[in-house]
Amino acid sequence: MKRVFLVILVTLLLAACVGGGAKAPTRGDVLVFVAVPLSGFQANGGQTVLGGVRLAAAEINRNGGMQGYRVVVQPLDDESDSDVALAQVEAIQAAVQSGQRVVGVIGHLNSGQTLAAMTLYADMDLVVITPTASEQSLTEKGYTNFFRVNANDAVQAAVDARFLAEHLGARRIAVVHNNTEYGQGLAASLTSELAGRGAEVVVDIEVEEGQGDYTAEVQQVKAAAPDAIFYAGYEIEAPYLRAELVRAGITVPMLCSDGAFLAATIDEADGTAEGMYVSAFAPSPRSVGDAAWFEAYQAVEYRNPDTYSVNGYVAMQVLAKGAELAKSIEPDAIAEALRSNPVPTLLDELTFDGEGDLVDPQIWIYQVTDSEFRQIEW
Repeated sequence: MKRVFLVILVTLLLAACVGGGAKAPTRGDVLVFVAVPLSGFQANGGQTVLGGVRLAAAEINRNGGMQGYRVVVQPLDDESDSDVALAQVEAIQAAVQSGQRVVGVIGHLNSGQTLAAMTLYADMDLVVITPTASEQSLTEKGYTNFFRVNANDAVQAAVDARFLAEHLGARRIAVVHNNTEYGQGLAASLTSELAGRGAEVVVDIEVEEGQGDYTAEVQQVKAAAPDAIFYAGYEIEAPYLRAELVRAGITVPMLCSDGAFLAATIDEADGTAEGMYVSAFAPSPRSVGDAAWFEAYQAVEYRNPDTYSVNGYVAMQVLAKGAELAKSIEPDAIAEALRSNPVPTLLDELTFDGEGDLVDPQIWIYQVTDSEFRQIEW
């Protein structure tokens, strides 16, 4: 009863804040599909994105909708599997064929599923905005309907290499990565960036996506005697690798990529995450969202926002602002408007280049302190 009362109270407060200027959408519905993992080992990551989209859509609808249309958010579970992601496109095609207005897709969480699905999305009349997929080639294929609200792996590799070499003073780095397109591509880019800074990769180790035991890999790292470790992969591997490294007495600085920027990296590390660094495509929700934003999120999702809730929220903001700038819900017009105008968002103003990449992308570095991700200045 207490939770129900809180939800009702927050909803009333939000309505009061909007005031008399609010108006209900009157022109019908537009569908926005959110294609992310909602089951399986990366379900929490997908849920954080979906929650952000839902909150942004609720705010848009309270203020008249998208060009007068009510935004309907339709989740699609890609299960972190590229074949499933391709199969799920059929649901979007079916919606279009049935006469429903489909304006866009927000997704996918991972680069592998985004790469696979874009082979079909490229020929569809919709806008695709990924909240987190970072594989560099996604914006090198000439897609006219693809955008991302995060930096790509080339940017992340450059920032992470500089952090390792300059801030941590590392010269001998162990590079470990999972066997996804994301992990392999980021590790290769980082290795190249480190070489340009006079640092040496003393061992390069590939692990399986979702691997549980790292006994052999820990021994390889130990034998290489690095002065820092970089991990390119997900929160389903990073905490377990970290725990085994620490238990083996390997306590040199460890920097994980954005794929590990989720609470599970701390929660599943069995108390060993303290001091670990993580690079990320977004600031922590608490650094950009005020108390009212948190309350609004909780009213929509019944949980606190997590790390990539911000990215989902911003992706939906970008799609809606594109429609506002274009004065249209036609995907081609929205895409052209996004390529031609700066877009105000929760992450300040975003500008896209002709390929759909951010003109001035950012990477944030965090350190686990007192069991929380805390942004560091360097």
